[in-house]
Amino acid sequence: MKGIILAGGKATRLYPITKGICKQLLPVYDKPMIYYSLSVLMLAGIRDILVISMPQALPRFKDLLNDGSDLGIEISYAEQFQPRGIAESFIIGEDFIGKDNVCLILGDNIFFGDGLSVLLKKASKQKEDATLFGYCVKDPQRYGVIEFDENNKVISIEEKPKKPKSNYIITGLYFYNNNVVKVAKGLKPSWRKELEITDINNTYLKMGKSRVILLGRGYAWFDIGTCESLIDASIFIKTIEERQGFKIGCIEEIAYRMGYINRKQLKNLGKQFNTSYGEYLLRILDEKR
Repeated sequence: MKGIILAGGKATRLYPITKGICKQLLPVYDKPMIYYSLSVLMLAGIRDILVISMPQALPRFKDLLNDGSDLGIEISYAEQFQPRGIAESFIIGEDFIGKDNVCLILGDNIFFGDGLSVLLKKASKQKEDATLFGYCVKDPQRYGVIEFDENNKVISIEEKPKKPKSNYIITGLYFYNNNVVKVAKGLKPSWRKELEITDINNTYLKMGKSRVILLGRGYAWFDIGTCESLIDASIFIKTIEERQGFKIGCIEEIAYRMGYINRKQLKNLGKQFNTSYGEYLLRILDEKR
């Protein structure tokens, strides 16, 4: 399975912070925002990843992540000249995807919870369907809202409705079979002049080839689009890391624990950072378990 991180958009709701820097490069506590979405793909066992962003931002992402070889993965890059919708990712990445299935994650989404990696690995092995992740929020009108029937079966997803039919929404993490490229190319722009990911999701629903995994109370999900959500996510991560002593979204640690890199490589990575982050990477090597 291939992985795509969409790290585009103008992020006008974060102005003036994002007038000079791409949102997904902003720090969320002690890491660049994109680390968290990259970590999700890595936890799913995905090692071939495409980062899509605006032309002016791509050099910064390349400076940060390079080709991924330090992490035992492969990272390539593609341009999205204008924000024409999430679904355009599959058209831009058509050659990259090839004949493989694909997972798309938005570069401003953060996921956390016990057992998350198990769900991700299971979703990455699906072959015929689409796997989506739902989450309960108090302001569903901002998202793609899930509609259930009387048996709690998902029957539709409505994009940013004025009157939401539930408090469950679709998060920015999507697993699809290879047919998604064809579906995306057949979409018509919405009233927002964008190719909507919700239209893709409803297409799979109508075909009976979509399942939605609802993330319960034991999970945290952040969609960082405002200054308030940026602060909330940073405080949450700081609290967990300081309380429990491990890091969230630490791509070097994940690469080591997934077997993508060895002890020597992790040690070299840790020595690159003269900070507590580097100390953390070196401390992993001294673990007794």
